Amino acid sequence: MDFEKIFLNNTELQFVWEILLRCLVMYILIIVFLRLSGKRGVRQLSIFEITIILSLGSAAGDPMFTEDIPILHAFLVLFSIIVLYRTTTYFMMKSKKIEQLLEGKPICIVEDGLLVTRDVKRELFSHDEFFAELRQQHVEHLGQVRVALLETNGSVSILFYDDDEIKYGLPLFPKAYTEIAYCKPDSKYACMHCGQIKHLQQIDEICSRCGEQHWTLAMKTKRI
Repeated sequence: MDFEKIFLNNTELQFVWEILLRCLVMYILIIVFLRLSGKRGVRQLSIFEITIILSLGSAAGDPMFTEDIPILHAFLVLFSIIVLYRTTTYFMMKSKKIEQLLEGKPICIVEDGLLVTRDVKRELFSHDEFFAELRQQHVEHLGQVRVALLETNGSVSILFYDDDEIKYGLPLFPKAYTEIAYCKPDSKYACMHCGQIKHLQQIDEICSRCGEQHWTLAMKTKRI
C-alpha cells in the first residue's frame, strides 16, 4: 500500500495555499447564499451551523471516494473552516454590528394584531408560510397576537393578548380566510393583506393601510 500517495500524493506548497484560498472563498459564498435564501432556509439552525455542516461535509466526503484527492487536502480544508468559524464567532462576540450583518436580527411580523407587511416582503416570507407558523401555535386570528417576531433562525416567537384584551383580527384558517361576497354595516371585516379592521360600506373599499381591496369577516374568539 502506497501511504505517501494516500496522505500526500505529491502535494506542492503552492497548491496548499490554493486550498486555503479556495476555503476562504467558498466559506464566504456559502454564507452569502444562505443569507440570500432568507431565514426560512436555515430554520432551527444558525447560518454558521449550516455553513460548518456544508463545508465540513463536502471536505470529508470527497477524499473518501476520489483517488487523486489525498487526506492532507481534506485536513487543510477542515482545519481552515474551523479556523474561519472560530474567527468569525470571535468578531461577532466583539461587535454587535458584525453579528447583525452576518446573521441579521429579529424582524417584527405582527404588531398590535396587524401584519407588518413591509417586513414580510423584505424577508420573502409569504402569508401562507407565516399563517401556518401561527396556526401551529394555536393562533386562530391576528387579534389574539400582540407581537410576533421572526427570529434569526427562522422560527417565530409570539406574545399574546390576555383574554380580556383580545380584539377583532384577521382569521388564519383557510375556511374562515375567504373573501366576502357582500358586507353588512354592523359587522367588522379584516383586510386579507395586512389585517386592518374596518366597518365596510361596500365590498371593494380600499384599505387605508395597504391599499388592497380584499376583505374577509373578522374574528374575535379567545385562545383555546
